[in-house]
Amino acid sequence: MRATSLTVGSAALAATLLLTACGGGDSGGEAEDGGQDTSACVLDEVGVEVGPANAAPVAGDTGNIPVTVTNQGAECTLDGFPTVGLQADAGSVTVPEEEAAQAQKLTLAEGTAATFTITYVRGETGGAGSLDVTRLKIGLPGAPQTRGFAWSYGPVVLVEGDAPEASVGAFQQAGD
Repeated sequence: MRATSLTVGSAALAATLLLTACGGGDSGGEAEDGGQDTSACVLDEVGVEVGPANAAPVAGDTGNIPVTVTNQGAECTLDGFPTVGLQADAGSVTVPEEEAAQAQKLTLAEGTAATFTITYVRGETGGAGSLDVTRLKIGLPGAPQTRGFAWSYGPVVLVEGDAPEASVGAFQQAGD
């Protein structure tokens, strides 16, 4: 009986030592250089396509702008919402996450894509409650870099002073 107990104990000890040697299995993909997730997709290794949009034609209408992110490098993950900013001569604003959207963790193999949608309400050009947007800034979750794109969809309504009447949806797997 004692030999059986010792064998089970030795096996458990060996398994514990093996897990410890492998890093314990709880690293979460974090790097030792500041905690950034090493598997997160970064803008330098993805293609980003904005549109074609269902632009809002006149003030008060709602427009939708799809954005496609295609991985061009090693497998990476999108874990969270994209960051989106709108820039104008008068300043810039951050587009909030869509309240009803749920972020999901997506793994993108090389050549695969994910999409998200920016929804906005068009404002009046030069209006006091509008931001005459000229540039769109897009960032990926877990990465500090952004990429800029021309904005040709008209001004965006501002609510509560400086918040855009706009939202950014969660990433969805694109394709099959």
